Amino acid sequence: MEDMRKSKHPIGGLADKLALPALTLGTVLTALAFLLAFTVASPVMGAKVNGVELIGDEMIGNQILLSQKIFYFHMPVAVTSMVVLAGTAFFAIRFLMTRDALYDLKAKICTELALVFVICTMITGDLWTRFEWGVWWTWEPRLTTYLILTLMVIAYFILRAAVDEPERRATFASVFSIIMFIDVPISFMITRLIPSSVHPVILRTDSGLSPDMLAPMLCALFGFSLISYGLYRFRTRTEIIGQRVDVLKEALDNKLGN
Repeated sequence: MEDMRKSKHPIGGLADKLALPALTLGTVLTALAFLLAFTVASPVMGAKVNGVELIGDEMIGNQILLSQKIFYFHMPVAVTSMVVLAGTAFFAIRFLMTRDALYDLKAKICTELALVFVICTMITGDLWTRFEWGVWWTWEPRLTTYLILTLMVIAYFILRAAVDEPERRATFASVFSIIMFIDVPISFMITRLIPSSVHPVILRTDSGLSPDMLAPMLCALFGFSLISYGLYRFRTRTEIIGQRVDVLKEALDNKLGN
């Protein structure tokens, strides 16, 4: 396996220069999505309330204050987690083809980001489930397949920690990453393959979302996507620089030792 510390992997290029603008724009879009979700988006039918209440100048017998607002962030972080895991699988395949340690590093960083997003997805999903369905958990197909995906992401890091030899660790992790990614399209398509009476299908030709509901959802989706890209580039650059510093320290120690 090619030692990444001794190779000349470029840093500071256009991709790295776009990291800060992407992170900044992503933060702005996410904040805008938050504001739109709580100020513009119309209420929809949801968790039961006692009696009839006035919401958005409408008298309705159901409200979805928390669960509706959670939706605008739950769906985007879930989609982002799947996109990031696609990056994990891509870099895992590239490592197996080239044996370049840089691709193993990129796969690991993508999985680190995926862990953050899957945890956010599970937390927001549980809150949505509690307010929308009245329970904290149900063995519904989408929830079950995504729980399996979450456990596999955690298992990825357990596997890496269990193998000491770098090349074997990278190889095992790459193979596991590809297997792990198989669950992504399954989790995404499960509500279409096995129609569920409880979990909604959002990404379809007729989503039923009005423009005032679609706007915060898209802002959050693009916002989290840009944030994930910015964090990925910053994390990759930091790791490469850190490993180059280690090489310089080793060279200096050897020189002083002689």
